[in-house]
This record gives sequence, C-alpha cells and structure tokens, in this order.
Amino acid sequence: MKRNYQALIVLDLKGKEESVDTLISNIGKDFEKAGAKLEQIDQLGKRNFPYSPRHVTSGFFVKYHVSADNATLDAVRGKLKLNDSVYQQYYQRA
Repeated sequence: MKRNYQALIVLDLKGKEESVDTLISNIGKDFEKAGAKLEQIDQLGKRNFPYSPRHVTSGFFVKYHVSADNATLDAVRGKLKLNDSVYQQYYQRA
C-alpha cells in the first residue's frame, strides 16, 4: 500500500565537483527508479551544524515529498546509504 512520506536528505558538498542541482536530481531519479512517485522537492538551503560530527561543518538540506510503499522506501534508503554525497537521511509519514 502506497503512503505519502517526507524524506529529509542532508547532502555533504565538501569536495564535490557536481553542482547541487545535479545531486538533487540524481537522488530524485533514484526514488523514481525504485518505484516511488516523486511529488515535490523543496530545497531548504545550506545550514551549519551546531557541532562538527565527522569533520563536516555544514550540509545542504533537501526535502522530498514521495508516495511509496515500505519495500520501495527501504530500497531507496539502502541505495542512498551507499551514496557518498548523502550525509544523513530521515523519513517521516506525511
């Protein structure tokens, strides 16, 4: 059963040659390839962290609004874990 989710993805742009828009569209394509329906993308901008975990001082926050089932979401979560541009990812039912 498909449900609506919000995925908050934090991108680590440190040392990346690709533009932010390219990274955001590639992650959106990963959602669609797995079978999720991408409804909206909100770019929340670059924000500094209150402390530096793993020597990362800031990240670019992007919120994806998707419609997917649990298996699809687990597949996307596993694929994004392997992406070195993705620093953190959080999922919440909308």
